[in-house]
Amino acid sequence: MKPSVSVAVLACLLVVVMVGASVYTVDQRQRAIVFQFGEVKDVVEDPGLHFKVPLIQNVRFFDTRILTLDTRDAERVTTEGNVPVLVDSYVKWRIRDARQFYLSVDRESIAQDRLNAIVRSELSAEFGKRKLEAVISTERDEIMERLRDRVNKGVAQLGIDVIDVRVKRIELPQDVSERTFARMVSERQRAANEMRSGGAAEGEKIRADADRQRSVIVAEAYSEAQRIKGEGDAKAAAVYNKAFSVDPEFYAFYRSMDAYRSTLQKKSDVLVLDPNMDFLRYMRGPGAGRSIK
Repeated sequence: MKPSVSVAVLACLLVVVMVGASVYTVDQRQRAIVFQFGEVKDVVEDPGLHFKVPLIQNVRFFDTRILTLDTRDAERVTTEGNVPVLVDSYVKWRIRDARQFYLSVDRESIAQDRLNAIVRSELSAEFGKRKLEAVISTERDEIMERLRDRVNKGVAQLGIDVIDVRVKRIELPQDVSERTFARMVSERQRAANEMRSGGAAEGEKIRADADRQRSVIVAEAYSEAQRIKGEGDAKAAAVYNKAFSVDPEFYAFYRSMDAYRSTLQKKSDVLVLDPNMDFLRYMRGPGAGRSIK
């Protein structure tokens, strides 16, 4: 190969290398920082093909997609009343300002450590102001919103945005869980005993009221029965008097027969009486009663 051809080939290769070293591509999911002699020269946000000065400038790329910081272990925090709970959470975040991010933390791993520390601090602060029931159910959404806002303020100087903070799981430590379960059982038993006592007292009250009403009803019924009986006796007496006045002899005979039937109910009954007794006057024959009279 002639020397002129070799030089031409080397020149072409050098041009290709220099062109390759001076061109870089920014993805739409990235931001690029151009450094010149180790200092930030420019921040490239537009995706596409860009140029830099070879050997003098170099480029670093930063992912601007939404990233997830998932805690490896559940954090132990204390709620109001000094009740500890284990909280498993995750954070959605992204790089907002690549220049500020680089100057503040430089790498994602460092940013995640800082972010994790801020989330732990704010989580303890928010949970410490609320009771266990609130953080589990009633105020959980409000806590997450306040936590996201507070964490965003804490990481504003890092050049990142916190999109969301969520709690995956909240549970009691084993020792606290056992004590809480025992306390819940005790409270339920106390409530059950109170309900039983209240029910027994109410039952006694109902029974006493029923007995009083029964006594009143029985007394009123007895009074009414006595009144009806009195009216019946009066009517019966009136009928007897009327019948007696129509035929006194027959009425006396009827009364005597009724007395015999009541006295001599069995064949084995024996009476030892004086034959001249007025009680036996109708047994002496027809007209005996009139002759006695």
